[in-house]
Amino acid sequence: MASPATEERSADGAVLSRFDERLARVETAFNLIAALCIFALMFLGIAQVLGRKLFNAPMVGYIDFVELSMATFAFLGVAYCQRLGDHVRMELFLSFLKGRALWMFEAFATLAGLFIIAVLIYYGFEHFLRAYQIGDSTIDAELPVWPSKLLVPIAFSLLWLRLLVQLIGFLRLARRPQATPVAVPLIRSVSELAAHEIEEALSVTEHPPRR
Repeated sequence: MASPATEERSADGAVLSRFDERLARVETAFNLIAALCIFALMFLGIAQVLGRKLFNAPMVGYIDFVELSMATFAFLGVAYCQRLGDHVRMELFLSFLKGRALWMFEAFATLAGLFIIAVLIYYGFEHFLRAYQIGDSTIDAELPVWPSKLLVPIAFSLLWLRLLVQLIGFLRLARRPQATPVAVPLIRSVSELAAHEIEEALSVTEHPPRR
């Protein structure tokens, strides 16, 4: 029979895991939107080149579309990347830490990130609001720029939630280092990264996408 302490550990880990999974769905959706925007921009570029070269009729506002779309694929995938831990991390010092010291240091760094992202959300929303109020637009096609600027605080708000979940996960591990890590990125060695990439490559080879 499980002890009350063991049941408490599994309970808080299960709650954090459920919230992490639900947040991951939103992050995946945002990342998919960013990928689709890149895909659409590729076709837009092809249409621009063909129209200019073959028909001497370049697309009106092409540069404006590119300018406005950059916020989509630059920011919408940032929370997804943070969840996977695929962003650039300075792990030279962290690789020497183990147990509670590692999780406390990670929690401190995540707390600093929460503060920085909160500031960016505040000023990013102010920047959007100012553009909306004055009717700011692009120079060529005069497209409104406020939808693009609104994406920045929205994407950063999702990133703030991701950092909050990771902070809770790090504090949980700092309290109980022997617990199973939940909702936190883990430091991988070079051999572990290579093994993970091999597994992904083999899974794609064994289960190719259906056409």
